[in-house]
Amino acid sequence: MTPGISRPSAADMGRFFLWLGTAGFGGPIALVGYMEREFVDRRQWVTSQELKDGIAFSQLAPGPLAAQLAIYLGWLCGGIRGATVSGVAFIGPSFLMVLVLAALYLRFGGIGWLQSAFYGVGAAVIAIVARSAVKLTRGTLGRDRLLWILFGVTAVVTAWTESEIVWLFVLCGLTSMLIKTRGQLLRSTLLSLTALPTAGWWTTGLHGAADLSIVFTILLYFASAGLFVFGSGLAIVPFLHGGVVQEYRWLTERQFLDAVAVALITPGPVVITVAFIGYLVAGPLGAIAAGVGVFAPTYVITIALAPHYERLKSDRRVRAFVDGVTAAATGAIAGAAFVLGRRAVTDLITVAILAATFAVLTKVRKVPEPLLICAAGVVGIVTKAIQAR
Repeated sequence: MTPGISRPSAADMGRFFLWLGTAGFGGPIALVGYMEREFVDRRQWVTSQELKDGIAFSQLAPGPLAAQLAIYLGWLCGGIRGATVSGVAFIGPSFLMVLVLAALYLRFGGIGWLQSAFYGVGAAVIAIVARSAVKLTRGTLGRDRLLWILFGVTAVVTAWTESEIVWLFVLCGLTSMLIKTRGQLLRSTLLSLTALPTAGWWTTGLHGAADLSIVFTILLYFASAGLFVFGSGLAIVPFLHGGVVQEYRWLTERQFLDAVAVALITPGPVVITVAFIGYLVAGPLGAIAAGVGVFAPTYVITIALAPHYERLKSDRRVRAFVDGVTAAATGAIAGAAFVLGRRAVTDLITVAILAATFAVLTKVRKVPEPLLICAAGVVGIVTKAIQAR
């Protein structure tokens, strides 16, 4: 161990991540900043290089950035036990908050003032998603023409079909890998691959008590979605929109936007929106199934790959594949912003809310996103009250 570095106990990490999951606003980049200040600067639990390696790992492996890094740091400091404690402590508080908000939404969703609030919130959510796409584009694509092409193709396809196409993400990854490595590693890749060994309230959602088969479907669907989230938790939005709204028709466009808004106003990982969706579809059991589904791949992948990270991070094939998938995911976010925007931005008021939110996010970077969401909700309530007169 590096001199001056003192590894924390599982209890120490649990207390920190419990606090971060309860009070950590600002999205994945802000949450990573909190971890850096605590683990490196203040407590000296890990070195700066170890944290950078953890961030790189979290971007390389599928899973939401903040949750992946929390689990990785837990594993680094305390093995599987540390990873488990850190993951549960970080995700748990926001999961419980979303459960409460989902129950209130389900109970009082028909109240006029709540509908008026989400009228304004929807436009603000589109601005936040669009801003996320812009930031990811600048941070991940750079001047790489190939990645820009993959980004553009995925954005257009997502906007045109109004759904995510999983095989397109895989195809983008393979295209990037083959072109960047010029095929010279293809034979060794193929050779290595051949060598590889109910009850009532618990399931009651928007449409009454759901069958247990739906709960199982929720678990499998969100687990598959969790495998294609790279970087920002908002990368899951286009996946969820295609499945939740169009394929399964569990939620309407309006309800889906409300779910994304709830994730943005609560602390912790943005991807916790899946718990809200699961609750609306199949009650508390649906929320649990969705949460377990989306986070289980992140946990398993981290504890399985972290011991082999030194070898993986230098593999050109792996990095090129992830570059391609990340470009595709960024394009899908941009396409989803367009698709959702057509439903949420319907008049001059919502156009103004979207423009104002985007401008504030771009020019005044220290304004918390939950504050913008709440402000948009107030504007929606006031607007609807004036229109009703």
